Amino acid sequence: MGLIHIVGAGPGRADLLTVRAARLLALADAVLYDRLVSAEVLELVRPGAEMHDVGKEEGRQEEVQAHILELLEDCARRHEVVVRLKGGDPRVFGRGGEEWAWLAGRGWDVEVVPGVSSAVAVPALAGIPVTYRGVAGGFAVVTGHRRAGSCQEWAAYAGIDTLVILMGVGQRVEIASCLMRLGKDAGTPVAFIENGTTERERVVETTLGAVADVEVSAPAVMVVGEVVRLRRKNADWRLAMRGNWKVLADISAAGRAGAAAAAAE
Repeated sequence: MGLIHIVGAGPGRADLLTVRAARLLALADAVLYDRLVSAEVLELVRPGAEMHDVGKEEGRQEEVQAHILELLEDCARRHEVVVRLKGGDPRVFGRGGEEWAWLAGRGWDVEVVPGVSSAVAVPALAGIPVTYRGVAGGFAVVTGHRRAGSCQEWAAYAGIDTLVILMGVGQRVEIASCLMRLGKDAGTPVAFIENGTTERERVVETTLGAVADVEVSAPAVMVVGEVVRLRRKNADWRLAMRGNWKVLADISAAGRAGAAAAAAE
């Protein structure tokens, strides 16, 4: 009977994994991974490990979730090290808490390995701090998945300095409309960060009133608040980072080699 590890894969880049996560991937007998886990993170998995792509399709979330739980049990009966790999942190809108409770309730030993959350890391590496003295004294991380016409659910968040909205690309126009209806100024800066922390990263800046006019593709983190303006002040730093992708790639490769060596010891 195996131990099940619910592991955060971080925001995308392999060198942003925790050391614990990298070690577990190098030892894993079976890995169940979500759609948002990057290819370079999956490269860290031990060669020969059983791999299961369990990414959810729109409209089939509950059906797929039931299958994931059954598959976790099946893998744990056959293997010693089972990794449930989730993008970002597994307990931030990743249903990691639900999976842990279900597995623990059925008698399985479960370890949770936190990950670097995209809610903070993706804006930070795009040059947007979620808090900043004199600009934003607090922030909220909110899911964009809401019932249609449920504007009142946003009332609790409309007055918060910085809103970080995950999984909100498809609902961005309705979200913006709700926030303005609840008192947010139409000129409030907004940023969408697509494929954050990766070489494919793309940042779209706009305002709350013009959200409907921009093209954005998922996965993307949506940031609403005055902190978005700080990105321009960080322009030189961001250009320097873009020039360092090769260095970061070399670090990632070194990390993969180190993880494999640690697992072999």
